[in-house]
Amino acid sequence: MSATEEKGKNVDKPETTQLEVEDSLEENNNKLDPPDDNKNKFKMGFGSKDEWCGSAVKYSMFLSNFIIFIGGIVLVVISVYTLYDKSFIKELLGTNLFTGAVYVLIVTGILLSFLSFLGCAGAVKEVKCMLLTYFIILFIIFVVMLVGGILCYVFRQRVQTTMQQEMLRTIRFYGEDRSITRAWDDLQEGLHCCGVTTYDDWRQYKTDGIIPSSCCKEINGKRQPCDKNFQASLQIYTSGCLNVTTAFMKDNATTVGTVGIAVSLFLIFGLIFSCALFMMIV
Repeated sequence: MSATEEKGKNVDKPETTQLEVEDSLEENNNKLDPPDDNKNKFKMGFGSKDEWCGSAVKYSMFLSNFIIFIGGIVLVVISVYTLYDKSFIKELLGTNLFTGAVYVLIVTGILLSFLSFLGCAGAVKEVKCMLLTYFIILFIIFVVMLVGGILCYVFRQRVQTTMQQEMLRTIRFYGEDRSITRAWDDLQEGLHCCGVTTYDDWRQYKTDGIIPSSCCKEINGKRQPCDKNFQASLQIYTSGCLNVTTAFMKDNATTVGTVGIAVSLFLIFGLIFSCALFMMIV
């Protein structure tokens, strides 16, 4: 073959450009390493291995928030019942420790009910900002409720000493101070008791020695007279209010404290699931 013919063949053969070389290399790489469609399959970033795990965490988040919602409602109901129509608690306890703890638990119970919706919304929409806000607020409520529940148990240990001192002080002002008078009447009528340790306390600590009508029993809807010739066992409440009230307050403090601590401990599950869900979302 002559040099002229070889030169003609070289001219007819197109030269391979740099762009064509790069396209060819990219095509070969795609054949060897196909794109991973699973990376964009889930908004939450769950791969095929983690899909079940992510769904489990998500549904656990729903369940825990539902229980938190119920717990918040129960806590509010019990706390409100403890304070409702019991003016003697404030006047005769001699301390705001118990009432303060109960009010704290009422507020946190209401917040929990609303916060549970935020947690569910964050799980459904898969918004990291909502989950982070939920986690922070839930952690604060966890600490507050735990402290409130513990305060109820602390109060339970102090209730008898503080109440006895306050009862002996306030009984002298019965009939003179309106709030104290109402507190004693509500206490004696509500818990069916009379005086501090016995009905004779009214004769000992009051100069007039008159027993309040709130000490008189009601029989068939009719209050019995408490004149000077009354028969104690038939016409008045003979139990002293100190022991009755102490038992009443201890029972209420135990109930409120137990519910508060139980709900606060269950919040740990909400914290764990929200944190796990937050880490899974990309």
